[in-house]
Amino acid sequence: RYIACPRLARTVQRCLKRGAGPQPLLLEFAPGPGILTQTLLNAGIRVVALESNLAYLPNLKSLENSLDGQLKVIYGDFCRLDPLVSGTLKPPAVSSDKLFETMGVAAVPWRADVPLRIFGIMPHTLERNRLWRLLFSLYECNSIYKYGRVELNLFISEREYMVLKAKPGEAAAYQPLTVLWQIGCEVELLHMEPWSSFATNLKNGSLAVPKAKRLPNDHLCLVRLTPQRNLFTGGLKPTNATTFIFMVKQCLAKPTSRLSDRLNSWSLDNGGELLKALEIPENAAMRDLYPEDYKRLFEALQNSSMFTETWFYDEVSESVRTLN
Repeated sequence: RYIACPRLARTVQRCLKRGAGPQPLLLEFAPGPGILTQTLLNAGIRVVALESNLAYLPNLKSLENSLDGQLKVIYGDFCRLDPLVSGTLKPPAVSSDKLFETMGVAAVPWRADVPLRIFGIMPHTLERNRLWRLLFSLYECNSIYKYGRVELNLFISEREYMVLKAKPGEAAAYQPLTVLWQIGCEVELLHMEPWSSFATNLKNGSLAVPKAKRLPNDHLCLVRLTPQRNLFTGGLKPTNATTFIFMVKQCLAKPTSRLSDRLNSWSLDNGGELLKALEIPENAAMRDLYPEDYKRLFEALQNSSMFTETWFYDEVSESVRTLN
């Protein structure tokens, strides 16, 4: 767990405050001692604090009681939201349905305005896995995204931000995660802060900065991820989104390979005609395609018999089990 310094709290306040007037509800996860929480409250933002550490709850509850409904404190862990288990959940695990009911946030249509903003510092442990899980929820409209285009404001490692914002051709950074987040959300960098601005509650007092071999990782990056309003206006739907995710992962498994070779491996008879119709060069490499090219390719493939083949769905199912 990382705790921000007071100076950084004021920076976060400026990044998250939306002009004058009433502010939309914000869910802050893992607020800890409440340094950021208090600053957000001072800005007039209504906050729901989701805290899993029992040691921090008394102070947060005391702060809640001193205010007139501006703060609500809930015992729960955002990183254990909607766990893939059966039966009754044991706190601090929590279901999104119960959480949204407690917050009083109702589901809205996908093309409506953002119903809720979420803010927090992503734990660096299993950070990539957590980003993948959020991504699956986004495309399948599950968990928090059952309620609409929920906006995420997350401090993530610079290493992962470099992946999210990568451009085609960037060998180290351009990955399936890049393509899928850029198609699914508007990715905005709000602020970059050195790791030294964050304290830690580790016993030895050290700052456990995750190592990175090929990408810089000297900062935590405050990134806003706002789901695209038009994400599901074409052939991409929540019902076939898992297949789309698998297609992107399979295409970029060998980023230097040619798209035409991948289409041939799928036994697609009209691969050349398809590429010509999409205005994609026949010798285009996987890592040279833009994110929107992958979406256009998928939507075109919906009209092909290739997606009715049992073998393809078998591979999709196996890939999903591995990711989960």
